[in-house]
Amino acid sequence: MCCDLKRRFLLLYATQKGQAKAIAEEICVQAGAHGFEADMHCISEMDKYNLEGEKDPVVIVISTTGTGDPPDTARKFVKKIQDKNLPPDHFAHLQYGLLGLGDSEYTFFCNGGKTVDRRLQELGAQHFYDTGLADDCVGLELVVDPWIDGLWLALKKVFLLQKEKEGMSNDVSAVSSALSAAACVGHELNLSSEIQNLKLEDEGDASSDVSSQKPVDINLLASARDTEPSLVHSVPPISQAALNIPVLPPEYIEVQFQDTHGENPHPSILISEGTTFKVPVTKAVQLTREDAIKTALLLELDIANTAFDYQPGDAFCVVCPNSVSEVEELLHVLGLSERGECFVCVKVKEGTKKKGASHPQHIPERSTLKFILTWCLEIRAIPKKAFLRALVEYTSNAGEKRRLQELCSRQGNSDYTRFIRESNVCLLDLLRAFPSCKPSLNLLIEHLPKLQARFYSVSSSNLYQPGKLSFVFNVVEFPACPTRPVSRKGVCTGWLAELVAPLLHPNKNTLHTKEGSPPTEEISIFARPNNTFHLPSDPSVPFVMVGPGTGIAPFIGFLQHRQKLREEHTDWHFGETWLFFGCRHHDRDYLFKQLRCFLENGTLTHLKVCFSRDSSTAEGALPKYVQDVLRLYAKEVARVLLKDSGYFYVCGDKKHMADGVSGAVVDILSKEMEVDKLEAMKMLAMLRETKRYLQDVWS
Repeated sequence: MCCDLKRRFLLLYATQKGQAKAIAEEICVQAGAHGFEADMHCISEMDKYNLEGEKDPVVIVISTTGTGDPPDTARKFVKKIQDKNLPPDHFAHLQYGLLGLGDSEYTFFCNGGKTVDRRLQELGAQHFYDTGLADDCVGLELVVDPWIDGLWLALKKVFLLQKEKEGMSNDVSAVSSALSAAACVGHELNLSSEIQNLKLEDEGDASSDVSSQKPVDINLLASARDTEPSLVHSVPPISQAALNIPVLPPEYIEVQFQDTHGENPHPSILISEGTTFKVPVTKAVQLTREDAIKTALLLELDIANTAFDYQPGDAFCVVCPNSVSEVEELLHVLGLSERGECFVCVKVKEGTKKKGASHPQHIPERSTLKFILTWCLEIRAIPKKAFLRALVEYTSNAGEKRRLQELCSRQGNSDYTRFIRESNVCLLDLLRAFPSCKPSLNLLIEHLPKLQARFYSVSSSNLYQPGKLSFVFNVVEFPACPTRPVSRKGVCTGWLAELVAPLLHPNKNTLHTKEGSPPTEEISIFARPNNTFHLPSDPSVPFVMVGPGTGIAPFIGFLQHRQKLREEHTDWHFGETWLFFGCRHHDRDYLFKQLRCFLENGTLTHLKVCFSRDSSTAEGALPKYVQDVLRLYAKEVARVLLKDSGYFYVCGDKKHMADGVSGAVVDILSKEMEVDKLEAMKMLAMLRETKRYLQDVWS
C-alpha cells in the first residue's frame, strides 16, 4: 500500500433482508487489503456516527422495499434529512458515494437509494464517486462487483486531494507519482486490477491462493458425456481458467452446545418491525377446484381481542417457520441429528478478525439448535458468493472444491446467475450436490440471513366484518429440476396450507375437540400498513381496479368497505367502480364468483372478467388477459382517469401482468388524448407521481 496508516472512511448500510449489509461487509473486508479502514454502521445507529461533523468520505449501501420505500432501518435517517428547515449547505462538507439496490421488476427501481442520494445533493453534499444502481432482476453482482472495484481508486483520489489541501506535502515527489499513476487509470471506471491481482493468503492456506493455482481438471472427474455446464460441472473456458475469488470472510461466531434443559423463547421476540399478535385461524376455504393449476386458499383470522387495526389495501406479515422436514434433513447432513434438542449458546468468537463483529440480533443467546434452524435462519436463501467462498474451505473433494470456487469467482458470474440465482438454489441443494461439503454450524449462522416474515395483502374490511381479517394466497410450488432434485412448497404458503388442512378437510384423519370441530390453530402476525394503496378519501371519486388471480384480494376489501359505507350513508354520492378480473378457467379458479353480488347491489358498477385458458365457440374472439379487456374499454378508462380525475389500482404479478397493464394504459392514453406514446408515458408518470395510478405487485 502507498501509505503507512490506513485511511478511514465511514461505511453506512440500510438493509431490509440483509443484502445491503452483506455487501457492506464485503466492502469492509476488501478495504483492509487496499489500505483503508471502514468504520461500518447500520444507518439506524445514528448515535454511532455524525454526518454533520464527518470529515472523512462516506460510503452508503441502501436497498429498497415495498413500493419504492427506503428499508425500515433507514426510516429515521430519511425523516431526519428530509427536515425542510435544513439549510441548502447543511452537508456542504460531505463527500460520499452511494450504492443503491433494487429490482427493475418494480416501478420505483432503487427508489430508496435515489431518495437519499437526491436529498443529500439538495443539502450540498458532493459525490466523490458516481452512484451505482444494482438490479436484483438481472443479478446485483453485475453492478456491485465493478462498483466496489472502482471505489478504491475513487477513495485514493479523495485522500490525495485532502492531503494536498492540508499542506501535508512532506514528500512531494511521492504524492506526484501517486497522482500520475491515478491519472493513468482514471478512465477505467470499473477498476479491477488490485482485487484481481490480490493473492489470497488466508493464514498460509495454499488452497485459498486460487489466483495462482493451476486449475483442477474436473473434466477428468466428470462423465465424458457432460459437455454442458451444470451446477456441479463446468466446461471451458471457465474450467481451465485461473480464478479471481473473493477474500475469505473471517469467522466470528462461536457456538457452544449445552444440555437439553430449558425453554425456547417465543418466535415473536425475534420480530423488531412492530408489535406481534397471536391470533386464531377461524376459517379456511379452498377457492380453486382440485384440478386447477394453482391452489388458492382464503384464511380468516380473529383479531377481535387484539389491538391490531388495518384499512382495506393494507398488508400485514405472517411469522412462519422453515419446513420441519428440511430442518431435519439439514441436521442430518450436518451430522447433528442427535443434538437438535440441545440448547446452544451463540456468542462472538474471541479474537475474531471481523471488524465490528456483533451477536446477530435474530439469534437468541440461548435456544435449541432446532429452534435456530426452524425460526431464525432463512435456510431457503440463495447463497451469496461470500457464503460459497466460505464453503470452499469445508469441502474435501478436489473437483467439488474447484466448482464452488468457480461459482463464487469473477469468471463464474454467468454460471452463478444461471445455476444458483435463477435456479433458486438453497443451502440444502448445495449440500446435496456437493456431498463432501460439511460446513460448521457457526458458518451457517454467519452467512444465512434472518428468516423473514411473509407479506400478504388484506382481503377484507374491518368496517364490513369487525374483528375479522381475511387474506388470500396461492400455495407456491417449486417443481423438481436439475439443480433441485426434489419439489417443494413455499416456506410460508406451504406451512399455512398444512396448518389449516384440518379446517379444509375436517373429516380426513384429524383429531377433533370434544364438540366435534377441528382444533383451532394460531399464527403470529404484525402490521405492515400501506401508506398509499387505499380507497380515495373522497367517495365520489371513481376508480378502476385491475386484479387477476389472487391480485383481486385487496379489492374484495375495497368493495366490502364501499358496500358498508353505502349502507350507512345513503345521502352520499359514490363514484363509479370498475373491476377487471382474469383467471385461467371459469369453472376451476374463478376465485370470487360472489362478485356478482357487489354488482347487483350497486357497490360495483362494472365487472369485466376474462379466462385465458378457456376456449369459446368463436376461438380467439374473446380477450384472454386483463390488459386486452382494458383496451376494449379505452374511452371509459380514459374518461375516469382524465375527465373525472379518478384512481387506477393494479394488484398481482409484476412480470406477467402489471407491465402489460401499464402498457395498455399508455396505449389508451395515447389513443384518447391523440398524442404519441412518449407523451402518454409522461401522463402515466404524472398519475403515478400524484398517487392516482397505484400498484401492489410482486415478482
